[in-house]
Amino acid sequence: MTVNMTKGQAISLQKSDGASLTSVRMGLGWQAAARRGLFGSRTKEIDLDASAVLFADKQPRDVVFFQHLVSDDGSVRHTGDNLVGGAGSGGDDESILVDLSRVPVHIDQIVFTVNSFTGQTFQEVQNAFCRIVDETNGQELARYTLDGGGHYTAQIMAKVHRVKDGWQMTALGNPANGRTFQDLIPSILPHL
Repeated sequence: MTVNMTKGQAISLQKSDGASLTSVRMGLGWQAAARRGLFGSRTKEIDLDASAVLFADKQPRDVVFFQHLVSDDGSVRHTGDNLVGGAGSGGDDESILVDLSRVPVHIDQIVFTVNSFTGQTFQEVQNAFCRIVDETNGQELARYTLDGGGHYTAQIMAKVHRVKDGWQMTALGNPANGRTFQDLIPSILPHL
């Protein structure tokens, strides 16, 4: 059963039988919003980029994004860059796989961000979401839907963080501005 999350809500990443999840996928989907023009509605391709920033003691230690597809330790993997979106409320346009059992013990938080490298704002995006899926069986566990557009070029979507007996996901949904994950670090830090 999927939990539709609200901003700031946290859920435990445990299976229904109480066992800890071992592998999750953070999926990102979006569509270009239709624009009214002189000759009717049209859409413009939107290139959003998903990133996962790995933190230890509030310091960025590694990142996974379209130019660095696998974390240095191999526990986090990006499946590849999607330049146009289109899945919207359906499947994932970009995915980041996290093998929770392999994440080094010193990494205590993984923050997932979305940014528009080309500088398009979220006013040009619709049906954007991120979701957590149990990668072992394909079951969607949680979904956070981005409501409404805005004059910003990035979103700090969610974080997966250690708790004493496993992992937890928190929906963040904070708008930011930046074309790359590096631009977003100052906006991420208050959420750690």
